[in-house]
Amino acid sequence: MSTDTPDWVASMHGAVRHARLGPRAEHKGRVEEIGDGVALVSGLRNVRLDEVLRFEGGQFGFARVLDPDLIGCVLLDAATQVEAGNAVFGTGEVVSVPVGDALLGRIVDPLGRPLDGKGAIDGEERWPIERPAPSIIERDLVTQPVQTGILVMDTLFALGRGQRELIVGDHSTGKTSLATDAIIAQRDSDMVCVYIAVGQKTSSVRRAIDALQAHGNFARCIVMVAGSASAPGLQWIAPYAGVTMAEYFRDRGEHALVVIDDLSKHAATHREIALLTRQSPGREAFPGDVFYIHARLLERAAKLSEARGGGSLTALPIAQTDAGNLSAYIPTNLIS
Repeated sequence: MSTDTPDWVASMHGAVRHARLGPRAEHKGRVEEIGDGVALVSGLRNVRLDEVLRFEGGQFGFARVLDPDLIGCVLLDAATQVEAGNAVFGTGEVVSVPVGDALLGRIVDPLGRPLDGKGAIDGEERWPIERPAPSIIERDLVTQPVQTGILVMDTLFALGRGQRELIVGDHSTGKTSLATDAIIAQRDSDMVCVYIAVGQKTSSVRRAIDALQAHGNFARCIVMVAGSASAPGLQWIAPYAGVTMAEYFRDRGEHALVVIDDLSKHAATHREIALLTRQSPGREAFPGDVFYIHARLLERAAKLSEARGGGSLTALPIAQTDAGNLSAYIPTNLIS
């Protein structure tokens, strides 16, 4: 009679040996109010900014406003099943996204979940969406050009690797077409391109994706979609999540191009969330940190020094004006 232990018994013994069977502390709060994609939560005193919160129905959100009595939580899922009185639990983790080569050629949402029906994405690792910009010492001079394929732009307004250049104009003036043409022009280069659609109509996003697939090197592209029908929380984190995915390639010595379409709609989402979480409104009802949220995002575009690998991240943010008014609040914030 064989005395060999079956494989399943050995694996079970290993699982039991490494299991955490002792008591486990869990921070628990309560939903006091629920609004359009935002919940006000009490009882969570040890939560940090951008920490992921889990609702008892399985929905997730993240802490955006920290007050002594109430926490402003922005939902990342539909709010239809979240009610006042529901339990909320802190996870101890900040919002993060998968990064790596597995994302190339894929269409994803701001959490890295696939939208193209090609199966799950096996992310090699996860990075937080909020990361510090490279310091002065870590940066290098911008010396290498990025060919956009647009003769006037390449000759008169040359774009460099590691630079950020705002595309600004009225509605339906070709801003998205210019940005997608810049991505298509990289089909024979070594750049990884990330297109981030924030608050856009599905039809507009579909046209941009069709153009990239038909004329560009889509196998070297990542498309992130947080459309107008997406939860405000997904629209808010989209630019940060997309830049984080691009930073993975920059930090390993490669070159990345990021198009953010557009930051005007992102600012409107930020205003909506701020008002629902009872932050004090300022000019045009925007909260006081609207300049900072975009400044810290675009500062992550950089050309790294050779000591840091020599990679680069080039940003092409898009902003919309009304009747050509370049002195409006959001365009002037982005221009400066």
